[in-house]
Amino acid sequence: MVAGVLGAGGRLFVGVSVGAATAVAELAFLGWAALVALVELIRGRQAVGIERPARHLVEVERRRIAAFLPGGAAVEHLDDYPGRRAVAYLGVRWLVGLLGGFVALLFLYGLVTGAVWARDLFVGRSGALIVSAQVVGGLVLLFLAVQGFLGVAALDRWLAGRMLAPSDRARYERRISELAASRAGVVAAVDAERRRIERDLHDGVQQRLVALGLLLGQARRGTDDRARSDDLIRQAHDEARQILADLRDVAWRAYPADLDNLGLAEALARVAERGGGPVAVDCQVGRLPTAVETAAYFVVSEAVTNAAKHAPGSRVTVSVVPAARGVRVTVTDDGPGGADPAGGGLAGLARRAAALDGSFTVDSPAGGPTTVTAELPCA
Repeated sequence: MVAGVLGAGGRLFVGVSVGAATAVAELAFLGWAALVALVELIRGRQAVGIERPARHLVEVERRRIAAFLPGGAAVEHLDDYPGRRAVAYLGVRWLVGLLGGFVALLFLYGLVTGAVWARDLFVGRSGALIVSAQVVGGLVLLFLAVQGFLGVAALDRWLAGRMLAPSDRARYERRISELAASRAGVVAAVDAERRRIERDLHDGVQQRLVALGLLLGQARRGTDDRARSDDLIRQAHDEARQILADLRDVAWRAYPADLDNLGLAEALARVAERGGGPVAVDCQVGRLPTAVETAAYFVVSEAVTNAAKHAPGSRVTVSVVPAARGVRVTVTDDGPGGADPAGGGLAGLARRAAALDGSFTVDSPAGGPTTVTAELPCA
């Protein structure tokens, strides 16, 4: 516990001290930016070229806050601010940085003074009463320094969240754009699924039905040759059984009935049985909302199918576990890698996840392994 407190205190000290150093760089940038703006104003032109370095400095601040300051993770994803807002943020933030530097200097001064007091006590230059008074004063100063560090950290975090976060209007516009994109993705995914089903029916079931009709026609016309008729009927019977199997396969890929009857775990176990290779499934969730279960099923089914198609013989592991917002689905195979996230199947899964306001990522470096991950919210 003590080590954890010391580690957190060390990170806080480093974060505030680095913030003081960056404040000096920000002051230098603001001076340069003011000079550039003045020159461009004299020339009657608008100042350009200062927003890009401002964004670089803000990115340094954002990562510093997220890495070192308590509660800084809240600003980790504030990366869609405009360049002008970055300049405005730097125009205020340097004050907080210099304040943090002042607190850090006081803290270091207190440490040096405490070391001197301890030395005087050790060599007998100061009496016990004087040293006791000095210790009490040092503890008070230490408390004030800690409060100063925490205050500077809170102010730094608040300022970043206040000035870098998008406005309500910008958030609404971005949300509308995301919903429009996800709606278009859903429409595209549905159209692609319809085309796939039509193709399966046309190229598979329809062709077999034609063959079945030909066999039955030949058997009907060949009444004089009993053996020939029996053989044709046997072939027709086999063809009918294959047609039923193909129809069940098309229906299963359109929507697996086991999701409604037995749940996600059983449906994924069926996917593993039909995977064409070693597939290990670890499903640690119970019943989920229907839309989430359906999306999770198709993520696993498509990823397993891709592994069997592009990396035959590879071992596939499937993990479905609870996550912060809902459920995390991970499918990993030890194949050669190189999967294209923009491919038809994977792109369709990304659209399906986006329709639920979830996320979908594919990590497939050359040489493998390939990892497909989907975060699906349940709320």
